[in-house]
Amino acid sequence: MPFIGVGLHVLVALFFAIHAIRTGQQMYWLMILFMFPLLGSVVYFVAIYLPGSRLERGARRTVVAAARSLDPGRDLREARAALEATPTAQNHMRLAQALLEAGQPAEAATAFETCLKGPFASDAEIKFGAARAWLESGQAGRAVTHLQAIRNEQPGFRADQLSLLLARALAADGQQEQARAEFEQGLQRFGGFEAHAEYAIWALQRGEQALADKLQAEIDKISRSWNRHTRELNAELLRRLQAARSPR
Repeated sequence: MPFIGVGLHVLVALFFAIHAIRTGQQMYWLMILFMFPLLGSVVYFVAIYLPGSRLERGARRTVVAAARSLDPGRDLREARAALEATPTAQNHMRLAQALLEAGQPAEAATAFETCLKGPFASDAEIKFGAARAWLESGQAGRAVTHLQAIRNEQPGFRADQLSLLLARALAADGQQEQARAEFEQGLQRFGGFEAHAEYAIWALQRGEQALADKLQAEIDKISRSWNRHTRELNAELLRRLQAARSPR
């Protein structure tokens, strides 16, 4: 019986290892999964596999911030080297993600689109990455197309994150009433700091001060009990919100 238990742990770890490779995760996850099959699988499930997890987003931000502070260009260098050595779909995905995290969204968008021409043409994770890249590179219309396709094909995929990104993309594409409806729907369904903050930024940019003040009151309630770590995780969005509130 103990043998069966160990075997199941290894099978679960193998499943997550395949997911890590397929989605272009950092290779240290493979070491964690096979050195500590049970604990590693639990950590991977919570931090990476579970869609929409708040812990996932926090863990990703923490890991990315730590890696960048130690060696800002390491992920991108390693991703380029891996693709040059082995031009697989997985390495294309890895490079696309590394480019996006390195602040090169236009090149990242092109890399994501390359991935969507192969066997992963319908992969929601890649389309989501492409949408982020297109939005950040100033081509919001292409972001909207990908996000709407994901919603039609896989309605449950990262529902809260997709709703927020779609609202931002619609706004950037000039579809303001559709953006308002998406922000409202996301706020009612998911709430949370990000939804309130992004909606408040949009309202301030539109000159809707009453709406922005109402949202800010909720933001203040949400953030009142934050610790230092939580504030650091949300520092960029807080900065954007403050910039939107400051007189030009």
